[in-house]
Amino acid sequence: MMQGKEKNRAGRPRIKTRYGIGEWYGRSFVRLPPEERRELARVQALEKRQRPQFACPFRSTPANQILCTKRGGVCSLRLYQLDEETERVSAPTGEGGQLVTTCPHRFKQEGLIFTWIAETLLGCPEPLIVGEVGFLEQEIISTRRNAKATDAEDVGRIDNVLVHPTRDPLHWTALEIQAVYFSGLSMSREFTAIRKSRAKGLLFPVAIRRPDYRSSGPKRLMPQLQIKVPTLRRWGKKMAVVVDRSFFAALGSMDDVSDVSNCDIAWFVVDYDESGGEFALRRGLVRMTTLERAVEGLTGGNPVGQSLFEQRVREKLAGKYPGVEDKPNSGQ
Repeated sequence: MMQGKEKNRAGRPRIKTRYGIGEWYGRSFVRLPPEERRELARVQALEKRQRPQFACPFRSTPANQILCTKRGGVCSLRLYQLDEETERVSAPTGEGGQLVTTCPHRFKQEGLIFTWIAETLLGCPEPLIVGEVGFLEQEIISTRRNAKATDAEDVGRIDNVLVHPTRDPLHWTALEIQAVYFSGLSMSREFTAIRKSRAKGLLFPVAIRRPDYRSSGPKRLMPQLQIKVPTLRRWGKKMAVVVDRSFFAALGSMDDVSDVSNCDIAWFVVDYDESGGEFALRRGLVRMTTLERAVEGLTGGNPVGQSLFEQRVREKLAGKYPGVEDKPNSGQ
């Protein structure tokens, strides 16, 4: 569902939609009692050193509590809708209510992605998992006489490496996890509105924001793949990429390869099940592609024709420089 308005028969806006908090510190915002929402909003206004810390439920175990590192604690976004005639706020279900994952740690619920990837690419259900392995090194020329001529510094890491627990030599696959950035005003406005609200129902998001798939895909994920996958391919290794369904749906079309042995990248697309109240991570689909097809999908479109492009240039010229005559294309 796109953000915007649905009009009634008279042509007047009726249903307005905006993105707001989907999960807050691991809990469904819709399911949180109003007083708990206000309390979570209240602590966001405290000085950092006074702010209580919360465990991340997707990385923690009873024996090992790992603190949330996401500023504001928002794990995901979802759409909310406001009926302007009844002033009722609700959260759509089904396709329109799917989560947009904004924290990469959200994908780590119960270790599902690690098991799924290892079964698919390594042939084992319980891989050994290591995190943030240095992959790129940069040579630094030193000007000091008593220093080495070059020094190595990690400038690029792979999020995780999954290793088969018994095979020798090492049998492994690389993993990149990509959440979605959002554009628009910060969540601080929502926290303030929630803190001040005394409504018993849902509060419609006060600010307009939307998932920024362009920043998340072409600007962040694509360079990572272009840098890392060629080397992995030479080594005979695969790159697994975990994204959610909303992210994958925003990509352009990508041709699949027929077998895992022919792929460079295996896309593991997760979904969320809300039937139990809280959202639960679920296996979605697996797509096997080459690096080249993945880049096409991340680019997300085909170039327009030259005439159409130049028409758009002329329109912008006319708007910005009123004195410039809007001449037709001369063909030169």
